[in-house]
Amino acid sequence: MNQYLYFLKPTRLGMVAEGPTPEEAETVSRHFAYLTDLTNKGVMILVGRTQNNDESTFGIAIFEAEDEPAARAIMENDPAVAGGVMTAVLYPYSVALMRK
Repeated sequence: MNQYLYFLKPTRLGMVAEGPTPEEAETVSRHFAYLTDLTNKGVMILVGRTQNNDESTFGIAIFEAEDEPAARAIMENDPAVAGGVMTAVLYPYSVALMRK
């Protein structure tokens, strides 16, 4: 399996700076459930986000996929990306070191 990373940014900074709208909150809840499911299935290696709430905030998802089209499908099916709450950019990636 190959490793990939997708880099996530909120499309509306106010979502993290002031709080989400009800629609954004629901989409982010589905986003978290989607990533939890993929983690439980052994697809996701690491998922997280910075804890600052300004324009530099971002999230990452590091995961395994067969190839780039499969990785792109995982990213594009993320409810936050599909729902337009976050933008995402896919990168080929390789974990070099990881603690036990």
